[in-house]
Amino acid sequence: MTPAGQLGAAVDLLAEIFADPRPGDAVANAFFRNRRFIGAGDRREISGLVWGVLRARRHLTWWVEKVGGEATPRMLLAAQGFFSGMTANKVAMAFATGKYGPAALSAAEIAVLERLAGHTLEHPHMPEAVQFEVPDWVLPRLEQRFGAGLSAEMEALGAPAPLDLRVNLLKGTREAAMAALRAEKFEPVATPYSPYGLRLAGRQSVTSSKAFKDGFVEIQDEGSQLVALAVDAKPGMRVADYCAGAGGKTLAMAMMMENKGHIVACDVSAPRLEGAIKRLRRAGVHNAERHLLEDGDKWLKRQAAKYDRVLVDAPCTGTGTWRRNPDARARLTENDLLEILPKQAKILDQAQRLLKVGGRLVYATCSLLGDENEMQVAAFLARNGQFKQVAVAAPLPAGLHGQALRLTPRGHGTDGFYAAVLERVA
Repeated sequence: MTPAGQLGAAVDLLAEIFADPRPGDAVANAFFRNRRFIGAGDRREISGLVWGVLRARRHLTWWVEKVGGEATPRMLLAAQGFFSGMTANKVAMAFATGKYGPAALSAAEIAVLERLAGHTLEHPHMPEAVQFEVPDWVLPRLEQRFGAGLSAEMEALGAPAPLDLRVNLLKGTREAAMAALRAEKFEPVATPYSPYGLRLAGRQSVTSSKAFKDGFVEIQDEGSQLVALAVDAKPGMRVADYCAGAGGKTLAMAMMMENKGHIVACDVSAPRLEGAIKRLRRAGVHNAERHLLEDGDKWLKRQAAKYDRVLVDAPCTGTGTWRRNPDARARLTENDLLEILPKQAKILDQAQRLLKVGGRLVYATCSLLGDENEMQVAAFLARNGQFKQVAVAAPLPAGLHGQALRLTPRGHGTDGFYAAVLERVA
């Protein structure tokens, strides 16, 4: 594709992401699937343009509206080009070049660019929430969480994430997985905390590799690997992954259990659980089953007090994943948080019934907000006197031991995660 064609596709994709409630990655996947003529190199260029806007959306919108423009997808892309070092004239030429490119900028759109002359993307009068690319209502909660370290944390949260992989020890060692990937021209390095983790720079098509197809590696952020490790699932145990989704942490725990004992992946979504089937087979996991949680289900009652470990990787706002999903910042509302808090509490109260005395429940989110983390755990303990919180310890690395597991992009190079270990004592 020509640069003009790439720009035109970027305008179309950005417009679809703005209009579609699904995550940006899902919208982009469908967009490119319906345009198979777009090659891998062009997809990277188009995605780079679009994700560049998504990461700076509040900055760009603030500037465009400040100088009297409308923050349309094409205007934001034009402003992004301008703040990237192009002159207003060069941006206008990019929009007017080639029959496959976007429509030429209007006189009003060009005037907006001209009024941006002499400015940089940052501005001293820009509101703090705009500077940090977060919703206004989230800012006080993040200030409470990070204090003086907020600016550095938000800078890390705004940067692109690497691609993390988990080595499947049922298939071989981490060293062997690294060698297999290097043979396919990848350049993995060991992750600093997870003993099973590998890291690749940027977005790479690892799913086409033999190592992935053979189940030797799975895509999983190092933080997610560490949450699974915090469960301390051992061979022979009975383990429940209560909000399993497509089974990423189920796979990790089954590996830690060496395919011995029993693990059940639970979820309220049949399609998500169906997605786990292929992954379990590819990984060579034999000690796992799936269970669909439905209203009126007697399974919880029948399984009460039978489990050694229960992982509740609760549905949450996902604020800790914003470096991977920058489009989610614009969609999240305070009402979303208020609606999810009672759901998290209900899930905790249901899942705790599965545990035998001495068993442990690990409550985890990929959120940075205390409402969903520390406050949710405190409320659970107040309701359930038969539980106590215990320190996060081995098998996690010593540097992560403490009252709870708290991971951030700046502090650990992972997505933002929280995990607390709650033990049944009666």
